[in-house]
Amino acid sequence: MAEKEAKARIKINRLLEEAGWRFFDDKAGAANIVLEPNVKMTQSQISNLGENFEQTKSGVIDFLLLDEKGFPFVVLEAKAEHIHPLSAKEQARSYAAAQNCRFVILSNGNLHYFWDLEQGNPYVISRFPTPGSVSEHRRYEPNPGKLISEPVDNDYIALTQLPGYSEQAGWKNEDERDGFVEKNRLRFLRDYQLRAVKSIQRAVKEGNNRFLFEMATGTGKTLTAAAIIKLFLRTGNASRVLFLVDRLELEDQADKDMKLYLKNDYSSLIFKENRDGWRKAEIVVTTVQSLLFNDKYRTLFSPTDFDLVISDEAHRSIGGNARAVFEYFVGYKLGLTATPKNYLKKAGKTAMKQGDPRELERRILLDTYRTFGCDSGHPTFRYSLIDGVKAGFLINPYVVDARTEVTTKLLSEKGYSAMTVSEGEEDAEQSFFQKDFEKKFFSDATNRLFCRTFLKKALRDPISKEIGKSIVFAVSQNHAAKLTQILNELADELFPGRYQSDFAVQVTSLIRDAKQFTINFRNNNLLGSANVLESYRTSKARVCVTVGMMTTGYDCPDLLNLALMRPIFSPQDFVQIKGRGTRKHNFLEELFDPDLEQSIQEANEIVPDKTRYKLFDFFATCEYFEKKFDYDEKLKLPKPGKPRTGGGGGEPPPPQPPPDGIYTHGGTDALIALESEQIGYEGMKVDRMFFEKFEDQVKADPVLQQEVEAERWDVAVDYVTGNLFDKPAEFFTLEKLRRAAGVDRRLSIREILEKIFGHISHFKSRDEILDEEFNRFVLDQKPEDAEHLMAMKRYFSAYAVDGYLRNIIESGHLSDLNVNPSFNMADFKEVPSKWRETIPEYIKDYVSLNQFMQ
Repeated sequence: MAEKEAKARIKINRLLEEAGWRFFDDKAGAANIVLEPNVKMTQSQISNLGENFEQTKSGVIDFLLLDEKGFPFVVLEAKAEHIHPLSAKEQARSYAAAQNCRFVILSNGNLHYFWDLEQGNPYVISRFPTPGSVSEHRRYEPNPGKLISEPVDNDYIALTQLPGYSEQAGWKNEDERDGFVEKNRLRFLRDYQLRAVKSIQRAVKEGNNRFLFEMATGTGKTLTAAAIIKLFLRTGNASRVLFLVDRLELEDQADKDMKLYLKNDYSSLIFKENRDGWRKAEIVVTTVQSLLFNDKYRTLFSPTDFDLVISDEAHRSIGGNARAVFEYFVGYKLGLTATPKNYLKKAGKTAMKQGDPRELERRILLDTYRTFGCDSGHPTFRYSLIDGVKAGFLINPYVVDARTEVTTKLLSEKGYSAMTVSEGEEDAEQSFFQKDFEKKFFSDATNRLFCRTFLKKALRDPISKEIGKSIVFAVSQNHAAKLTQILNELADELFPGRYQSDFAVQVTSLIRDAKQFTINFRNNNLLGSANVLESYRTSKARVCVTVGMMTTGYDCPDLLNLALMRPIFSPQDFVQIKGRGTRKHNFLEELFDPDLEQSIQEANEIVPDKTRYKLFDFFATCEYFEKKFDYDEKLKLPKPGKPRTGGGGGEPPPPQPPPDGIYTHGGTDALIALESEQIGYEGMKVDRMFFEKFEDQVKADPVLQQEVEAERWDVAVDYVTGNLFDKPAEFFTLEKLRRAAGVDRRLSIREILEKIFGHISHFKSRDEILDEEFNRFVLDQKPEDAEHLMAMKRYFSAYAVDGYLRNIIESGHLSDLNVNPSFNMADFKEVPSKWRETIPEYIKDYVSLNQFMQ
């Protein structure tokens, strides 16, 4: 017992020091007095707190944390490792009352809780809060009653944008009102958005602190979120808000929206652009990936830094390990998602095969609802695509179900059967399926047929009569490059001299300025504008070919066509892609010729309003997900022609002759000394010099400097692979660099670049990463088996790194544990039965095992 308590205290001391607290050691025999780092206190000053101040009627305080003025601030109650920290809850409450402390930390060295006595229940944390963050949190005095009673009307945002708008002449004059609203960019909540905000007020009244909004793409989730942010900040129920997105392009968009809606009352910034000044803002926008990488969320933030965390596209931004970021912070949590849980209502769990992609999606959706306290499957608020269509805010797609002979075979149960050459250079029959398209199975004729069909049937812009603005979704970056080339070739045939290879543009992560391309496409100036009518502003480029960049949160209301030239297995991706076209639009807004506009309206021949968009489905995606759309246009496609053959390339050059001056030793040799030495993780000097040489080469490369500074990691990684690896002289490889760096696990190229350019201080060891992964597991699962937590941790670590143990557990041959050295039967029996299955399932879903390999 004493040993376990001592171990717990040692861990707690270390955690306090890591968080920036400093121990006061001058008072022998007293409780552990812990100070803020800048506080200078003497023994006499401690005595001024009173005789035996650390003692209460209930006992002696384990750790008393003092604030910057030397007053009791936080009570930390420590328990032995085998005792659950919450068992000390009431004891710690009485200690805090005796010392007039608002905050309590409960810990047994492995499991920790932070408790704001004025706000609710203890909350699991994976790191102790810093003195500064708790001081700041003390100024945060939530008042749920004020939030519940706050008047909210449809002009809640407009009142922040222009407080006296209703008294201005432009508003009072109904004939001028629309122009006044547009000029001042005022935003008013629609009825359903207002209902969403009021649903938060009701949920808080019911004692909830987690909320989930299920709102279809195009229904204004960000505007609704802005109203909720104002509600929390204005009523004092949050002092700072974290807004999480899952893509870089959404980061800029969210920040611009927050500034448009709320800048007169609250400041918003992007974290990566203000790493040192983020505390000055009330709204901090960032991608979840940037916080997750190398655990920046734990090293740069304290659990109490944000009082409201909003996860945009929650099904993606809290997927996998990203949930640990979300759970790390205490306070209110709001998730926004466009993917309805009942999307898979026809795909029952029992009917799914283990490898069925829909099974993973089902679990992700269920996890999303569980994370936000909606285990029943009912979100806090729901507004579906069907609701939006019925109300006239959104439009449904016009689905073009187009299948070729090739894709029909790929979609069939038997697949596309073809003769291939096996490794033994023998002919063998092999079947290919839709998942193999542009990965193992390639067909230029099929790609060309896709593009011809698309151009022939695509909706036209009602003003310029060009192909309407479109997005094509490809399998891969290479596939995107092929499709872009084919579309430009066909555009030259159909519209000679008009586009000069600017008709289609590849917009993928490897393309420099791809992010800016998406912005220019939305703003109608991608590669030029007004290509047909000088007075009509529409993008010269008509088609963006992408893989994943424009699937989520991309707002471009004048899109008329979406083409799925790839199979899609994720319902979340399908809902998001489909949502790119659902927004309404009036094309006359881009026309700057009053006479032409009037003649169009008078002629009544052109419908300037967007009333539909086409969804080209080349892989039966709609059928796959069993959606109830009318497949109004069934196309009978012409048979694909024979693939064109290309020449080029001669015989490889003959091998170079061996160099002159060869000497062959023909005598014998013998050992004269033999010594052994285990080389540590620091490696040999020659290894370190190898890494340093690579480091110097990388730092001197201007292209890499630019890409890393812009955080275009995919481009930087591909550049290293193509331009620095496996080149003569050094033959740099990832494995050689790992050995040279002396790391006991696999490294990624991005990690190496982060280290070289100073984004991280060191390469984490395998044990460090295992500790972090287990902390995320604890944050997510919140185990109450404190006594068995260390046994669970050993099981977690062993399962993650030991493939033999994984085989034993998965096969059910538990008797083999008796001869397994890394984790034996006795170790297994110490793990509570509930966690013997849960831990492997969690690791399979959320932990990348590849990183632990050597």
